[in-house]
Amino acid sequence: MNDLTLSGIDVPVASSDNGIWGSDVVAQMLRALDIPYLALNPGSSFRGLHDSLVNHLGNQQPQMLLCLHEEHAVAVAHGYAKVTGKPMGVILHSNVGLMHGVMAIYNAWCDRVPMLILGATGPVDAAERRPWIDWLHTAKDQGALIRPYVKWDDQPVSVAATIDALIRATNLTRSAPQAPTYVCLDVSMQEKRLEEMPPLPDPKRFAVASPSVPAAAEIDRAAELLRDAKAPLILFGRMSRSEGDWGRRVALAEHLGASVLTDIKTAAVFPTDHPLHAAKPSFFLDAQAVDAIRAADVILAFDWVDLGGTLRQADSPLSARVISVSLDHHLHNGWSLDHQALAPADLHLAADPDAAMHLIADALGAGHGTAPAIRPTLPALAFDGERPLDVVSLAAAMGEALRDEVVSLVRLPLGWATEAWHFRHPLDYLGIDGGAGIGSGPGMLIGAALALKGSSRLPVAVLGDGDTMMAASALWTAAHYKLPFVAIVSNNRSFYNDEIHQERVAKQRQRPVENKWIGQRIDEPDIDIAAIARAQGLTGIGPVRTVDALRDAVVEAVKAAKAGASVLIDARVMPGYNPAMAAGMTRHAGQTPKG
Repeated sequence: MNDLTLSGIDVPVASSDNGIWGSDVVAQMLRALDIPYLALNPGSSFRGLHDSLVNHLGNQQPQMLLCLHEEHAVAVAHGYAKVTGKPMGVILHSNVGLMHGVMAIYNAWCDRVPMLILGATGPVDAAERRPWIDWLHTAKDQGALIRPYVKWDDQPVSVAATIDALIRATNLTRSAPQAPTYVCLDVSMQEKRLEEMPPLPDPKRFAVASPSVPAAAEIDRAAELLRDAKAPLILFGRMSRSEGDWGRRVALAEHLGASVLTDIKTAAVFPTDHPLHAAKPSFFLDAQAVDAIRAADVILAFDWVDLGGTLRQADSPLSARVISVSLDHHLHNGWSLDHQALAPADLHLAADPDAAMHLIADALGAGHGTAPAIRPTLPALAFDGERPLDVVSLAAAMGEALRDEVVSLVRLPLGWATEAWHFRHPLDYLGIDGGAGIGSGPGMLIGAALALKGSSRLPVAVLGDGDTMMAASALWTAAHYKLPFVAIVSNNRSFYNDEIHQERVAKQRQRPVENKWIGQRIDEPDIDIAAIARAQGLTGIGPVRTVDALRDAVVEAVKAAKAGASVLIDARVMPGYNPAMAAGMTRHAGQTPKG
């Protein structure tokens, strides 16, 4: 029995099965496939499955998580996967629910995380449709709505075909490269009465594909290039949350004496306060990162997001030999260019990045390193209580209040000063949303908090005000299921990202930059975000407007979270980004960062 069921929430009364139904088979198969949770917003298209989950399985293994919007349900599964590397389930009502969830599915696709998405449709057999509503909620090819950004989809119509589809979808989402899969369940199949429960196949007989590894000759070639390098550079991108993998990455870099770059768009993969870490992790390269690329004679990139665009930012002919380790090409298609710019590769190892990393380390004779200790995260900024509250002093105030806490930073805003915090463990920071879709932060925080519940870690997220307001109703799910976390809303009362863009356009056209705020500011009336949180059962603090006040608020929030509360702090910050972020957003393609 999982922890949420033990809380006494959403426990159904005992039920006696009166017959076996198609949806009972689906529910049993989900349990056999070890899907722990199903996030959903209710819908009649899966009413049969809903009944089976409650009255046949007792709302255990999997347990339903009620969300107030389908996009939140997908975001919850996304946040869960970022911690665990494993899929949970999502159920989306018919075509209309799928349409609501589309943005969040695209985020999960771009972030390459696993999840099993179940859809549902009215009767495929038109003769069985109720007037009006079943016609609106039935599509011949529902998966076509999301096919360009899921790994695989199916719309089976029989119980036997549904069993096969669930096994295939679960295995495919778990195998590298990971991405969401989608299975649409016919309502008639769900509500078909069966003579008996059919024998279910053992999922162990359908093994998930083992990680791809390169041929020995390719590993030897990579090792030879690295062994001969005078100035190797390692780009650690999308990699595992494993402590053992983390230790081996450090050992490999130290063995080579290689400079290292990491990316704020992806989760923590290497200690950012290590002497070999050459520049702060960032959305766009700064001058130090560019210098590291220019100085390198061999670049080893492990599933780096936008390798081609990163190397182009160095703005000079690339003389370094490039070894690219990635399976991402298996997900590239013509609909979306989320796979980014074409990247040079003198040697492309089509392999799981961590598996290949261990083989390269073995070939070079690198040690295994030591697993990182779980300890308080090290803030990098000094606390100055006299400073105004902006994105930099906000980070300093958080660091002062959380200095003795073991936290996981679930989300950070675009304006975050990336030098503000050091990451020393794979769960210290979980990365961004993947597709840059606003409205994902609260749901992803809830999913991460679900995965971290009962651990030694406190989930902490810094959310934007626009992101929070787009998904404010997601907060109810956290309160309902008693998921402890601390959310700090960096509230500049603006869609400030677009103010930066409007300022750039105004300057190009020699028009008044003073007008950049129009159509961007979230003000008059002011929104009391803490009150919105309190209205849904959270502990809402604020608004707070000074650095000292924010530090005190975070201390109070930590105490409440340790007692089991979901806490939100409304922190009023002055608009602005750190200089490197602002420069990167307004820089033309190929323009070199200035020191």
